[in-house]
Amino acid sequence: MKELIIFKEGEIALKGLNKRSFEDAFIHNLKHRLKKFGKFTYEKSQSTIYAVPQSEDIDLEQVLDAGSRVFGAAALCKAAVVEKDFDTICKNAIEYIRETAELSRTFKVEAKRSDKSFPLKSPEICAELGGRILEAYPHLTVDVKDPQMTVTVEIRDTSAYIHGGNLKGAGGIPVGTSGSALLLLSGGIDSPVAAYMMAKRGVRLSAIHYVSPPYTSERARLKVERLCEKLTPYCGDIAFYCVPFTKIQEAIRDNCPEELFTIIMRRIMMEIAQRIAAEKSIQALVTGESVGQVASQTMSAIVCTDAVCRMPVFRPVIGMDKTEIVEIARKIDTFDISIEPYEDCCTVFTPKHPKTRPVPADVEAAQNSFDFEPLIAEATQNTELKVIKQG
Repeated sequence: MKELIIFKEGEIALKGLNKRSFEDAFIHNLKHRLKKFGKFTYEKSQSTIYAVPQSEDIDLEQVLDAGSRVFGAAALCKAAVVEKDFDTICKNAIEYIRETAELSRTFKVEAKRSDKSFPLKSPEICAELGGRILEAYPHLTVDVKDPQMTVTVEIRDTSAYIHGGNLKGAGGIPVGTSGSALLLLSGGIDSPVAAYMMAKRGVRLSAIHYVSPPYTSERARLKVERLCEKLTPYCGDIAFYCVPFTKIQEAIRDNCPEELFTIIMRRIMMEIAQRIAAEKSIQALVTGESVGQVASQTMSAIVCTDAVCRMPVFRPVIGMDKTEIVEIARKIDTFDISIEPYEDCCTVFTPKHPKTRPVPADVEAAQNSFDFEPLIAEATQNTELKVIKQG
């Protein structure tokens, strides 16, 4: 019995004249993510994308798992493809569900008839197929409210498809359809979640991380690279920029008021990030800041940080509390890595009493009391690039 994977469009289906470009981007991303499983051909019809395996030895369960992380589909499923003949549909459906049916006690049938020329209407398909399933598996009973097994038949333009219900897709729109951004990626919980949320809106992401040896360890850097690896099933390949930051932090320690260490550090991080972004034609920056979560993320502190920015800065978790952020971090499997005890440079020279309501003029004066430009230029020039590819 021939099987394939069906991806059902969500938000893409609502697009207007440019819907085709979103579909093409989704297929492009699917090809990249699924190629390690084997060869597929791709078809699109009626707001649905079909991934057709070209070999019988492809593990479609693994393909389902990988496909559920590709932004652009609201739902997906593995399905059997049969002719649009009702007797053929029934015969194949009974065989296709055999393994699940033997382990179930209740079931229901759902039918969707996109091809209105098919002689039976959806309620008739459900009733007739349900009766034949009961004959084949007399231990089953019908339960339309909470069945252990759902048998779905879709009558579409060229074929009929039989499957056991939809899995939830990643939603959103395809990565690459909304421009590019550079993520300031720390080793914490918030910034990987910010990456996930921006990728869901179609943004192609690169990442930048700051290291301060000997104050930060190699394990801290490797931890952040592992976070990138966890993000690639959603974001695709990630260009990872690693910035040497020790000299800058020591200069801040030696020349700036202690209560402003963190805010001046973040301003310089933003400056380096936007220089690299501009050089690589990246359009915006992304951070994991949440208002009021720490001293450097108060409204006043964010205003001081934004004062040095010459490009948009997106903060997708800005209004979320920690519980909401942690929930997403667990979902995308970054949480356990984020809480590993390898500290990043944001924890170096942390002031005992940071200024929670800094005044922009005071921060600017403190930063200008020392010429950071040579150190910023040196750090930018010595930034290392590594492409983190999807495993």
